Amino acid sequence: MQNRVFVLDAQRAPLMPCHPARARELLRQGKAAVFRRFPFTIILNERNGGDTQNLTIKSDPGSKTTGLALVAAFRRGLTVIWAGELAHRGHSIHVALERRSHQRHSRRSRKTRHRAPRFDHRTRPAGWLPPSILHRVATVVTWHKRLMRWAPITDASMERVRFDMQAMQNPEIFGTEYQQGTLFGYEVRECLLEKWMRTCAYCDAQGVPLEIDHVHPRSLGGSDRVSNLAIACHDCNQAKGNQPLAIFLQKDAGRRKRQQQFAAAYADNVPKKRQEREQHEANRLERVLKQAKVPLRDAAAVNVTRNILFERLLDLGLPIETGSGGRTKFNRSLQHYPKAHWIDAACVGETGERVRLDPMMRPLQITAAGHGRRQMQNMTKKGFPRGKAKSRQKIYFGFQTGDMVRAVVPRGRFKGMHVGKVACKKSGNFKLKVNGKEMDGVSWRHCTPIHRADGYAYAH
Repeated sequence: MQNRVFVLDAQRAPLMPCHPARARELLRQGKAAVFRRFPFTIILNERNGGDTQNLTIKSDPGSKTTGLALVAAFRRGLTVIWAGELAHRGHSIHVALERRSHQRHSRRSRKTRHRAPRFDHRTRPAGWLPPSILHRVATVVTWHKRLMRWAPITDASMERVRFDMQAMQNPEIFGTEYQQGTLFGYEVRECLLEKWMRTCAYCDAQGVPLEIDHVHPRSLGGSDRVSNLAIACHDCNQAKGNQPLAIFLQKDAGRRKRQQQFAAAYADNVPKKRQEREQHEANRLERVLKQAKVPLRDAAAVNVTRNILFERLLDLGLPIETGSGGRTKFNRSLQHYPKAHWIDAACVGETGERVRLDPMMRPLQITAAGHGRRQMQNMTKKGFPRGKAKSRQKIYFGFQTGDMVRAVVPRGRFKGMHVGKVACKKSGNFKLKVNGKEMDGVSWRHCTPIHRADGYAYAH
């Protein structure tokens, strides 16, 4: 259930990843040394070169998390030997840019020196991307390059399009075979699950089998367009039948009101909860109709990101196989694998039809944490300087903020051995963060570096 260990020869050329037990044996015999902690990589002391098999890096890019998987072509078939899930920080970047924009705009109404507006005559170069989207592309490309340095990767596979929106808007379109066959249903279902956040549109049920329902029934003239489809649990789908949405929700709200009145006699503080629930139910019709008409803007944005990512990965020189999100889900359902980002990555494309993996495998959790900030001065809500300016020095006593260290404190309130991330100070008394707790005042003399800061946080 563990990832394979990356192996480098004496010249730092990548070899086939080995089993963790084999890596421990090499380290115990002194034939190898630890090269990197995350992901764990060893380097051989004397060996140069070796036999390798075909190794494919597969990715499932997403707006928040990207799944990564290394699939080896063994004699027994395609097998996942390493998996990871890369969490992006695009939302944090968007929030930071908005905050900076508000501070910049507020300067024009304050009694400070005149600042001429420049937003009207700024031009964007060809191929410009918003920083939040550019971050997603850059981090995925970065990890492709890193894995190519640590493993003998021969080709790549990625989910290039999340949804075939043209086929979903016009189901009668002629083209490739999957649009007319089984995979078309998977394209629509995957789009609806993401659009409705895998929740029943009529009762907010989660974690239950969901079915596709026509908001305006087909028997009353409803169409098969995505804007007329919703996700509902089996009970709600059967109860609605071919009723108009307004009539169904009105009857359903009356039934729930009677249940709440019955429960009010046996529970405390029910009137307040009942009032909140009734208000929620009263707005359900408006919310369902509004959500059903939401355009496929998010899916289009993800598709643009994937197309640009595909062009960037082509520059790496690897042959790339592509597939759609519907094909990925079809392959995963065909092999009865659970839903996970790294499992979706392993099931991408035609090669994902027959891939061996252990669903209990623990992927490496990679979180983009950034490399600090360029802002030299904190600001108040009014836009004036707060506190002292940030120092330009980053390294103190050989350590940098974000390094993972092992601190062996001989005495004091922090006596013992601790492993965590360090925040450096000029005084030499660092702040150590261990399992969510902060220990302020750990001397740099007690710290030993384990993993240097590289802009990412790791966990299993």
